[in-house]
Amino acid sequence: MKFKIHNPLDENWYADPEARFYNGKYYIYVTHSLPYEQQKNHTCFISEDLTHWEKKENIIDMSGFPWVWRATWAPTIEEKDGKYYYIFATNDIHKDNEPGGLEIAVADSPEGPFQALLDRPLVNTFHHGAQPIDAHLFKDSDGTMYLYYGGWGHCNIAKMTDDMKGFVPFEDGEIFKEITPPEYVEGPCMMKRGDKYYFMWSSGGWGNGTYRVNTAIADTPFGPFTDYHTILSTGDSKIANGPGHNGFLYLEEDDQYLMVYHRHRPHLRDGNARFLCIDRLDMDENGNLLPVTMTEDWSYES
Repeated sequence: MKFKIHNPLDENWYADPEARFYNGKYYIYVTHSLPYEQQKNHTCFISEDLTHWEKKENIIDMSGFPWVWRATWAPTIEEKDGKYYYIFATNDIHKDNEPGGLEIAVADSPEGPFQALLDRPLVNTFHHGAQPIDAHLFKDSDGTMYLYYGGWGHCNIAKMTDDMKGFVPFEDGEIFKEITPPEYVEGPCMMKRGDKYYFMWSSGGWGNGTYRVNTAIADTPFGPFTDYHTILSTGDSKIANGPGHNGFLYLEEDDQYLMVYHRHRPHLRDGNARFLCIDRLDMDENGNLLPVTMTEDWSYES
C-alpha cells in the first residue's frame, strides 16, 4: 500500500474524529469545531486511498431531533446487520433529563443521511458522575456491541441491545459500569488486537496544550486496565500542540495502525481552532503502543 498524508487534512476547524473502514473506503466523522451555538451538524471525510479525501457535510437529518438546539459533537459509528448506527452528543446537558445527551441515528450507508432511531435521547441521565458525551461504539470479535462514553472525569461502558435502542444489563444487573482510568477527562476509544484490549482516552484541557492521549491494556472490554502511559502529546513539537480525542484506522494488509486525531496550531489561541490529522500508530515487539510523532507531511509505502 502507498499513500501520502498532508496534516491537517483540511484547513477548516474540525475535531473529535471517529475513523472507520467500510466497503473499501476510509471514513472519518468529525465535529464542526465552532462555538456550541453554531454546531448544527456533522461532516464525514471519505477516501479510497488515504491520500485524496472527499468531504461530505450535513450527514444527519436533524429534523428527527427537535429538542436539539446547540452543540452536536463527538460522533461514533458502527455497522450492525447491514445498518450503520451513529451516536453523538447534543446540548451539553448539565443535569438529569435535560433535553439532549447522547443521540442515536441510523442509515443504510456509512455516508448517511442518518435518521433518528428513537423519539428521545439514548442517554440523558448522569450515571457514576459521567456527563453523557463523547460516545465510542466498539464491536467485539464475538459481535457484542459496547458503548463507551463520558465526560466530567468519568467513563462508563454499557452493552447495546440487538436493536441498538437500549442496553442489556451485565451479569450483576448493572447497566452502566464505571471504568474510569487515571487522568481520564473524555474521548474514550477502544481497539482490540488478538486477545488484548487497548483502551485510549484524552486527558488535560481540550482547549490548550495540555491535551493528550493516554492508553492502557486489559484482557476484557471493561478492564481491569494496566500499563498506563501517554502515547500522544505536545512534547517538544514546534508544529502543533494539544493533540487528542482520537480514533484509529487499521491497514490489515500491512498490519499497520494509524492514529486519527485533532490538534491545535501554536499561533492560534482560540480553543476551537482544532485541525484533523493522521499519523502513524506503531507498536513495539511486546505489543505496547508507542508514542505518536506529529507530522505535517509524510508518506507511507509497504
